Amino acid sequence: MKVLRYFACFVVYVLLASCSRDSREPVDYVNPYIGNISHLLVPTFPTVQLPNSLLRVYPERADYTSEYLNGLPVIVTNHRERSAFKLSVTTAETEAAVIPLSYDNERITPYSYSVTLADGEIDARFAVSHQSAMYEFTSDKPLRLVLASLEGTVGSDGEGIFGTQTVLGDTKVYVYLQTKQRPQLTVAADSTRAVLSFDEGHVQLRYGISFISCGQARANLQRELKDYDIDALAKEGRRIWNETLSRFKVKGGTDDERTVFYTACYRTFERPVCLSEDGRYWSAWDSSVHEDGGTPFYTDDWLWDTYRAAHPLRVLTDSKMEEDILTSFLRMAAEGGDMWMPTFPDISGDGRRMNSNHAIASFADALAKGLDVDIPKACEASYKALKEKTLAPWSGAPAGELDRFFWEHGYVAALRPGEPETDPVVHSFEKRQPVAVTLGTAYDCWCMSKIARAAGDDELATYFEDFSRCYTGLFNPATLFFHPKDKDGNFIENLDYDAPGGLGAREYYDENNAWVYRWDVQHDIPGLIALMGGNERFCSELDRMFATPLGKGKYQFYAQLPDHTGNVGQFSMANEPSLHVPYLYNYAGAAWKTQKRVRQMLNTWFRNDLMGVPGDEDGGGLSSFVVFSVLGFYPVTPGSTEYAIGSPVFPEATLRLSNGKEFRIIAKGASAQNKYILSASLDGKRLERPFISHEDIMAGGVLDLRMGANPSPDAF
Repeated sequence: MKVLRYFACFVVYVLLASCSRDSREPVDYVNPYIGNISHLLVPTFPTVQLPNSLLRVYPERADYTSEYLNGLPVIVTNHRERSAFKLSVTTAETEAAVIPLSYDNERITPYSYSVTLADGEIDARFAVSHQSAMYEFTSDKPLRLVLASLEGTVGSDGEGIFGTQTVLGDTKVYVYLQTKQRPQLTVAADSTRAVLSFDEGHVQLRYGISFISCGQARANLQRELKDYDIDALAKEGRRIWNETLSRFKVKGGTDDERTVFYTACYRTFERPVCLSEDGRYWSAWDSSVHEDGGTPFYTDDWLWDTYRAAHPLRVLTDSKMEEDILTSFLRMAAEGGDMWMPTFPDISGDGRRMNSNHAIASFADALAKGLDVDIPKACEASYKALKEKTLAPWSGAPAGELDRFFWEHGYVAALRPGEPETDPVVHSFEKRQPVAVTLGTAYDCWCMSKIARAAGDDELATYFEDFSRCYTGLFNPATLFFHPKDKDGNFIENLDYDAPGGLGAREYYDENNAWVYRWDVQHDIPGLIALMGGNERFCSELDRMFATPLGKGKYQFYAQLPDHTGNVGQFSMANEPSLHVPYLYNYAGAAWKTQKRVRQMLNTWFRNDLMGVPGDEDGGGLSSFVVFSVLGFYPVTPGSTEYAIGSPVFPEATLRLSNGKEFRIIAKGASAQNKYILSASLDGKRLERPFISHEDIMAGGVLDLRMGANPSPDAF
């Protein structure tokens, strides 16, 4: 009888647990704290923001371990930057602009934030809309608020507090703030801060944000927030996030797997942000306000990272937004006056960070997949970015000697050890990065050829298609590595492929060592396989990279290569040029090794914990790899319509597409052990290769896989 009773209790427990999990919505699985402690460089931040919206915040601290908050956030103006204004709350009299706040019992969701401050003295709540937000503070003592602008001014119009702060250059951000309870107001003599003193311990506050003017900030507030109902605002934010995340539906798997997946989805919607306010937007490219003509303006998109998977993911799930983003890039090019495609657009203009011109890849990808873009303008902006702007990393200067040499010889010349730099456009810290720039530009040339072909310029298309093979000139057949050459065409000898070329390997590569850049030929993988000596040698060299140890202590290795974390052997999961590498086995007849590697990377480096991201996330750069890889396929070559199949994590997943259809991935038996594909079919037809096309997905097909615990080399 006891056994039956225990069994019945167990069944009830399982059913209740199942019902509890089944009742959870996608947003309930998001854990904004994943990655909030970095492995080495920049952590993730627990961002509170509606998808791709102008107003976003996260706690004012260095990372999760910080002991104090540096005031409360008002708006983060750029990814990785702190709040443009500082809001402090206290029960004490103060003249300080910013008050360090002890904190506890913090809870963050994508749409809300709550925290206990000042050793339990004050409770704070926050909820966000697109261009406005609310705070609510509760204490047993009368409260005092301080709004400070560290590089600007604050004041009052009798109905609310307004403020302005310079972000960078000519870019300013504006705030308009109101409280439900009437305060006693004091504005500092230098107009850098306003102190709001209350006779009570319950204060409700709302504010609007703008990049146009204080008046527009007030208009944004009045348009979005009609009252002070913070619960209703949080409820609406939750609805919006659930609607957005429901584009991705999964069945089965563990709670941790769902958490990692939906958190990765959430992070892909952090950037870029929409700057359109009532049909107008501020452009840092010409320091002017423009009418958007009904097409929203987006910025803050670090393209070196996001072209690889974040943009292709949006092509599938929200092609209209992707078209608007690409239109924004063309506006930036035109408003900048030179018609150069942007490389790292943010709120204050183009940062021109990293290397290459990979916005070109996003245009090529959009055209290949049938999106509506202005082809003539895309062709012009892409061409001028390649030919008129210098290829030197981290520079927006006109083309110079480095560029003339590249277009004449097909590679960026490397300096020999001790050889002085002669080109004034080369960044003193970032160096020439000759291998990275040559390989990245070869890919850009291939993408440019696709755009030129779409524009009807076959001669230009052929020129760039031919030039896209320039990568072969840096391949050293004696070592099977891409190797820097000097201006005379000679390989620089005695190169340490593990740790070459100074800090971050920038004298020859960039942030990653030569092992990673061996595979940076996204546009011509068959050509790379041929250079390596065929499929078998290609796979064995991939294996060798994953198996080769760092060769020195971690302290010494990371002191030179701090971006090269998330290691499996010499492979770095933490940096974007590595993202496509696990999928390369597919191209050489060893798909089961791709399946093994993809699961290995997901399980090792993307986890539901505070250090669950292996490197700099860069606003969707790494997370979009996770989204695709968990679903079971990946866009190895943006600009192509082909996706490589990996190893789906969930037994079933559904992707809601831009055209209203759904693409289903059924992976029968998928589990932590069952990561290998035993058989594969698409819409009932056996797949002969481990690839699917964009057309297959957009048609609303069903990818049907049978999974097992052991490799099946003949599955395809």
